[in-house]
Amino acid sequence: MLRIRLRRVGAKGRPMYRVVVADSRSPRDGRFVEVIGYYNPLVDPPTIEIADDRLEYWRGVGAQCSESVVSLLATLERRQSSAESSEAAPAASLPTAEAISSDEAEDEGESEVEDEEDTEEAAEVEES
Repeated sequence: MLRIRLRRVGAKGRPMYRVVVADSRSPRDGRFVEVIGYYNPLVDPPTIEIADDRLEYWRGVGAQCSESVVSLLATLERRQSSAESSEAAPAASLPTAEAISSDEAEDEGESEVEDEEDTEEAAEVEES
């Protein structure tokens, strides 16, 4: 039976993991069939990278995910959904081009009125 699980790599005290497809009878860091991603818990936020197409292929063939890989996939899914929602929210709060142009038009209209008043006052001062 094939398992999708983590394989530890990296120096002592500095773990990094590869997400691999391996036979369930192989040791943790032993023989594997394919590397489909990696997980680095040392950076903030932890880096999780998994090839979705290969994951789906191996699941379709019958490979089972380990508990740790299932939790990584859940974390990855949460991040993607929160990233999508945060991308949508700022876009809605940004002013549109029409709103900006109408604001500029209002400002230009006010400045034209002020310019006319200034020229009228200047003309009155010259006449006196």
